[in-house]
Amino acid sequence: MSKFRTCAAILTACGLATLVAYAQPKDDGKNKNAQPPEMQLPAGWTEADMQACIEAGTPGAMHEKMLEGVGTWEGQCTMWMAPDAPPMTSSCTATVTSMMDGRYIKNEMKGDMPGMGPFNGFGIGGYDNVSKQFVSTWVDNHSTGIMYGTGKLSADGKKLEWTFKYNCPVTKKQTTMREVETFTSPTTKTMEMWGTDPKTGKEFKMMRIEFTKQA
Repeated sequence: MSKFRTCAAILTACGLATLVAYAQPKDDGKNKNAQPPEMQLPAGWTEADMQACIEAGTPGAMHEKMLEGVGTWEGQCTMWMAPDAPPMTSSCTATVTSMMDGRYIKNEMKGDMPGMGPFNGFGIGGYDNVSKQFVSTWVDNHSTGIMYGTGKLSADGKKLEWTFKYNCPVTKKQTTMREVETFTSPTTKTMEMWGTDPKTGKEFKMMRIEFTKQA
């Protein structure tokens, strides 16, 4: 969690620096030859510092890759409650939209969780130019905690592997869930999740969703 606070602090500092830089008296319109105010960097800052902040907030190739997922996806789900448990099947819909001028995406999912009723959840995803990795948060109506994840794209761009951290309700300890998105075509992909069995401590496949893009 500390790294998220650190990133937030750095970005807040950059934002404040930008505000300070442009906090100059505005032209009242009487001076037709008025020029935009010259940027004044905060004390101790260099042009390189400001440029680093600008680059940190500028969307790039990884954001373009992320935006390929924008649209509505229909999913066929297979879920396992434990390593030796029988599979349970259901369907879901994921609606992915762009946020903040392409810097983030919002993923809203709806479906039915076998034995638990309607499922609704959403995540905010992005690519952090500073840490050079994908980042994500997730909440849903079957939990009260927030999952935090980081992901890395394979060299061929066909797999995005995630590591999520969350608090296990059984062990009362923080645990890890792995997730792998495999892009099989522009309109199809699979998402597989592995978690730790709280009774045995062994990792097992929890879910597989086969997605088809509708629009």
